[in-house]
Amino acid sequence: MNEAYNNLLTRRSIRKYRPEQISRAELDAVLEAGKCAPSGRNMQSTIMIAVQDPETVALLSKLNAAAWGNGYDGDPFYGAPAILIVLANKECRTAVYDGSLTMGNLMLAAHNFGLGSCWIHRAKEEFESEKGKAILKKLGINGEYEGIGHCALGYADEEPKGHIIAENRVYHIK
Repeated sequence: MNEAYNNLLTRRSIRKYRPEQISRAELDAVLEAGKCAPSGRNMQSTIMIAVQDPETVALLSKLNAAAWGNGYDGDPFYGAPAILIVLANKECRTAVYDGSLTMGNLMLAAHNFGLGSCWIHRAKEEFESEKGKAILKKLGINGEYEGIGHCALGYADEEPKGHIIAENRVYHIK
């Protein structure tokens, strides 16, 4: 089977990570795939923030858990040592779609390099908060950006299970 196609069929979300950090080379390779994601009219509206600093990962985890609501106090990043944040320029009409494609590329590239990944939501709420806006300002990111998602990234500490593919999801017009 074609390796790229097999990668599409076998990637699974990882919800338990080993504590060791991924290498800079692995991180850069995954980010390169994110930069190559398609975008509407090639506007390239997305930006990515790579976070490997444990204190910042912990801060983001707390902000994300707070955005979850209902008093959630777990780690929404499942112990991943690296978090990739995808944001997209709100002025671009295809921002959410562009960001979603970027997230998909990040997760597929991670799987290709033997890394685990998981899409974590609530980036929108997180970066609409004052603390989230302060993080962007501190990084010198100007403009109106919408949080699309977080890509939890690291070495898997679990064997992902296969899942049953639901039926009745494809219809043909002949």
